[in-house]
Amino acid sequence: MFGFKIEDWSNAYSNSANIAGGDRWPGAWEEPARRYLEEAAAARRVRLDLSYGAATRNRLDLFLPEGDPKGLVVFIHGGYWMQCDQRFLSHLAKGPLARGYAVAMPTYTHCPEVTISDITAEVGAAIMSAAAMVGGPIMITGHSAGGHLASRMACENSPLSAEIRKRVRHILSISGLHDLRPLMRTAMNETLRLDEATACAESPALLRPIEGARVTCWVGNCERPEFRRQNALLANIWMGLGAETAAIEEPDRHHYNVVDGLADPDHPLTRTLLGE
Repeated sequence: MFGFKIEDWSNAYSNSANIAGGDRWPGAWEEPARRYLEEAAAARRVRLDLSYGAATRNRLDLFLPEGDPKGLVVFIHGGYWMQCDQRFLSHLAKGPLARGYAVAMPTYTHCPEVTISDITAEVGAAIMSAAAMVGGPIMITGHSAGGHLASRMACENSPLSAEIRKRVRHILSISGLHDLRPLMRTAMNETLRLDEATACAESPALLRPIEGARVTCWVGNCERPEFRRQNALLANIWMGLGAETAAIEEPDRHHYNVVDGLADPDHPLTRTLLGE
């Protein structure tokens, strides 16, 4: 007996059109992010637009807790590698900051100006730059395309140096895209310019994890079936390759509000990220 077959791949990866009121995002993030950024700036708890490379978008914001940081959290934004920047979700630094961790939020050059492989390299450079400013363990997380980039840092051919890899304690991919080959069938591939070779080279599910990798894949149980499948996929495959993995579906969350827990220091999403 055959199961469900996807006929419209663009729709399978379309979030706004399949969530009630979905057209509110990403704009719905802008106001809470702006308010929190203003608060952090007034308290001198954030360093803005720190450069990590030569390109215009090679910059990051670094939020600092009170006292010495326990370690570093890196949050990588999504937007299908072609939209948004680090300022859309500044308020998500609140949870880890309240628990004593510094939070780096980088942005990167968008497709089609560069390829996804180029973005992987940029994000690696951003993480190493932030790691040079903040000591201790490193936790890397990201949403959607940012979830892909977070898990990509834990691949055997990660752009992170050997020294930085040893400091990475946990990867948390939120609604991450771990096999990029289906995206070749979507309309957005006119911008992404994925071919078979690049899709395979940049798909964490088709690569081996670094030694000692700890990876949590987190998704809302109200998300599109493809995001739920992608979530389970990486945890399943990497467990078989020796990584410590978990796949979690958070109840009553869709693709956009699934990240909200990071703004709360006591939310399970924050506590899972930090391993506390």
